[in-house]
Amino acid sequence: MNKLSIKVNNLNELPDAAAKILDFAGDYKVFAFEGKMGAGKTTLISTICRVLNVIDEASSPTFSIVNEYITETNESIFHFDFYRIKKIEEVYDIGFEEYIYSDSYCFMEWPELISDLLPEKYISVRISENDEGERIIEVDKSKN
Repeated sequence: MNKLSIKVNNLNELPDAAAKILDFAGDYKVFAFEGKMGAGKTTLISTICRVLNVIDEASSPTFSIVNEYITETNESIFHFDFYRIKKIEEVYDIGFEEYIYSDSYCFMEWPELISDLLPEKYISVRISENDEGERIIEVDKSKN
C-alpha cells in the first residue's frame, strides 16, 4: 500500500490519525507536510510528536527554521519550517543534510520551497479541508 487517506472531523481524532500515519510510514523517517496556511500542519506534527513520546511541546520553528525535540528515550526529532526561506543557501547553512540523513524523524513544513533538496525516500502528507470543514489527510510514500 503506497497511499493512505484519513478524514479528521475534530482535534480528538488527531492522535489516531497520527498513529495511522506513523504505522503507514514504516521505516521512513522524513515527512514533508503540505497544505495552505492554517490547514493544520503544525497541529498534526505536534500530535505525531506526542505519539512518539516527545517530552517538549512541539511548536512551529518559523523563525528558527528548525526545532529539536527529545523523546522519553532521549532520541532527537527535528521539525523544520521553510516558509521564510529566501535562498536555498539558508537551508544548507543550518546543516539540513546532516539532519535529513541522521536516521532521526524529520518533519518539514513548506517542503515545496526546498523540493530539490528532498531525499530519495520520504512520506508526503497533504492536508486539505472539504466543504464540511473536515480535514482530509492524504499520505503517500514518495520517491524522487
